[in-house]
Formats: sequence, structure tokens, C-alpha cells
Amino acid sequence: MSASEIDHNDTGQALECGRPSPRPDDAFDQARAEAAVRELLIAVGEDPDREGLAATPARVARAYREQFGGLLIDPDSVLDTTFDEGHQELVLVRDIPMFSTCEHHLVSFHGRAHVGYIPGDSGKVTGLSKLARVVDLYSKRPQVQERLTSQVADALMRKLDPSGVIVVIEAEHLCMAMRGIRKLGATTMTSAVRGSLQSNSASRAEALSLILRR
Repeated sequence: MSASEIDHNDTGQALECGRPSPRPDDAFDQARAEAAVRELLIAVGEDPDREGLAATPARVARAYREQFGGLLIDPDSVLDTTFDEGHQELVLVRDIPMFSTCEHHLVSFHGRAHVGYIPGDSGKVTGLSKLARVVDLYSKRPQVQERLTSQVADALMRKLDPSGVIVVIEAEHLCMAMRGIRKLGATTMTSAVRGSLQSNSASRAEALSLILRR
């Protein structure tokens, strides 16, 4: 890994770009989050002490703790449990519900993720629910869809040592629907393809046809 691919956290500990170190569960500062929401309400001209808003800072802080909970867990740990099944054909989970938060405006983008891989020579596989869990953990953090797609694919490549990986995400971004160009219903599609599914056009076409089949 080159020096340009290395970053450091606040303690000086080296970490790979795009893979923030998981934080302990008590790293979420509830009081600080509540104070920030209160200040935001004041900034937009509201009274944070009126009846309808008095509990809002605490509610929003709790929601953010859940919404960004993926920062507290290393997604790679989900893939620690594997099985040697000798299976060397495509494994694909389609239509995984996905909710994330655009890091540019802190509003939601949501849709479906499709995750597939071809096991390597060892035939090592993981539980199907683990694929959905990896999507969930990378989604629960400030994100952009392009990076989210790549992070899921790269996690599978690191942990499963597969022959190939494909990840496709379809999502609607509320930052496009409720502000700016206001294009309700516009869908963004991103893909990340690795290994044999990238180099073998026939395998890639088969995987995409299964993903896009309705």
C-alpha cells in the first residue's frame, strides 16, 4: 500500500483511506449532539424550548446514534465466520434494502443493494445474512453512494478471498428530490466489480442479467 493510501486518525494511528477505524460504543457523545441540534434550531429561528421542540434535541441525537451506528463496528468482523463448502459458482443476494445518509447534506438516500461473489479455489463462503449486514454497516455512516458500493465490494475481496465480486446499488437521493433540482423519483445506479467478474465479460454479463431481472 502506498503512502498516499494511508491516513491517520486523531490519535495518530494509521488507517486505510475509506476505512475509518471502528469507534467504541461509548464514543457517541449524546450531550454534544443534543447541544448541536439545539443550536441548529436557534440558528433557523426556532425556539428550542417550546413544547413541540423541547425533546427534539434528545430525539435527534438518539436517531443519529442509530443512523451512524456503522461507525462503531468494523464491517470486516461480520465476515469472520466462513464455511468451506467447495462451491465455486455465483452467490447472489438481490434487493437488500439500504438506507444511508448523504455526507454533503446529511439527508437520506435509500434503495436496494445487490451483492454477489464467486468463491475462490477454497470454496469459502459466508452466511447470506452477512452480505446484508455488511451493506447495513457501511450504509450507517455519512456516505456517498459511489464509495459505499466500493467499500462493500472491497470488504468481500479482503475477507472471503473470492474469485470475483459484484455490487450494484440503486438509490433515490432526497438531496435531489427535496432541494436543488427537485427531481423526485430519479434513481442513481452504481456498480463495483472486482476480480474475475471484472475480467471475464461473460461472467459479468451473467451476474448483471440476474441482478437486473425483474
